[in-house]
Amino acid sequence: MNAQRWAWAQIDLGALRHNVVTLAAHMAPQQLWAVVKADAYGHGAVECAQVALQSGAQGLCVALVQEGIALRRAGINAPILIMSEQPEEQFRDIISYGLIATLYNEATIVRFARTANELEIMALVHVKVDSGMHRVGVQPDNAVRVASLVAESPWLTLDGMFTHLATADVADTQFAQQQVSTFMRAVELVRALEIEVRHVHISNSASAIRRLDTGVACTMTRVGIAMYGIPGDAATNSFGGAHQLDLRPVMSVHARVSHAQRVTAGQGVSYGLKRPLDRDSTIATLPLGYADGVPRGIWENGAVLLHGARRAFAGVVTMDQIMVNCADDAVSVGDEAVLIGAQGSELITANEWANKLGTIGYEIVCGISARMPRNYIN
Repeated sequence: MNAQRWAWAQIDLGALRHNVVTLAAHMAPQQLWAVVKADAYGHGAVECAQVALQSGAQGLCVALVQEGIALRRAGINAPILIMSEQPEEQFRDIISYGLIATLYNEATIVRFARTANELEIMALVHVKVDSGMHRVGVQPDNAVRVASLVAESPWLTLDGMFTHLATADVADTQFAQQQVSTFMRAVELVRALEIEVRHVHISNSASAIRRLDTGVACTMTRVGIAMYGIPGDAATNSFGGAHQLDLRPVMSVHARVSHAQRVTAGQGVSYGLKRPLDRDSTIATLPLGYADGVPRGIWENGAVLLHGARRAFAGVVTMDQIMVNCADDAVSVGDEAVLIGAQGSELITANEWANKLGTIGYEIVCGISARMPRNYIN
C-alpha cells in the first residue's frame, strides 16, 4: 500500500520476519505465539499475523473477540487465544469462530459450557491463574476446582493454563520466580488429578528474552512488544538480561513538508506562541498532529529528523500539523521528515519519545492512529 497522504507509518515486514525468526530460535523448543492485539500494537494485525505465522509463530493472541474475528475473516486459521474473559453476549462468536477462550470464574465457565452445548461445538479453554499480578485470573488455591470444572464439561477442552508476570522486566527476579513457582504448583495439582493440560505458558516478551521460565515445563510463550523490535524497558532501551538479541524496529513514522516559511526573530509559532524565536528561522510545517498519534507534550523537548539533522519543535503540536525549526537551512515542500526512525546517521526511537513523556514504547506505537496510512515494505 502506498501512502495516501504526506504522513504515514512505515511497517517493515522484513524486520518483523527477522524478529520472529530470532525470537523463535531463542525460545525453542517452546512455541512462539504472536501477540497481535490492539491492531498488532498499531502495526496492522492481519499483515503482522500473516508474517509471524510464516516466520515460525504457531499461534496468535488477542485481547478482544472482535480482534479474533477480524483475523478469521482475513482467512487466518491458526489457533487464536483471547487472553481474558469476555461478555456472555460474545460467547457464541468465540465458539463459532473457533477462538480459544480464557476463563477463570466458575459462573462464567458454567455459562460458556452451556453456550457450547447449545451450539453443539467443542470449545477450547485456557485457564488463567493469578499468581501475583492481581489483574485477572483464578486464585492459585482455587485453580484445581476451576480447571476441573472445565475438564469435566463434555463441551469444553482444557487446552492450557497460564499466568502473567508482573515484574518480568525488573532487574530483581525474586518476585517473578515466586510467581513461576506459585503457578507451577497449581499446574502440578491439576495434573495430579490426571487432568491433561496441553499448553502451559508463563512468559511475555521480557520473560522470554531473559528465560525466566528456564527449568519449567512450558510449551509456549506469548511474544508481543519484542516482536515489533521495541525494548520493553524504555529507560535503558535494552531488551535486558544476558541475552542481547538482534531485534529491529518494525515501525517508523514519516511526513513530508507541506509548507515552509521564514519567521523573524521574536515571533512565536503555533498555539500560545510559547517559544518565541531567538533569530530569524525557517519553519517547516508537517501535516500530522496529535490526532495522528504525535503526543502534544513531545513539542517541549522532542525532535524531528529533516535533512538528516535533529530539528526542535517550533511550537506546540496541533491536531493536524506540527512545526519544526530548521534555522537557516533550506527546506522545500515535499522534503521528507522522520519522527520515529532513522535518517542519515540520526535515529529517534519510540522509546526516546516514551522517556521524554514518562511512558513506555508500547503506548507510543499503539497511539499512532488509524487515520495514518500504513505503508508496508519488505
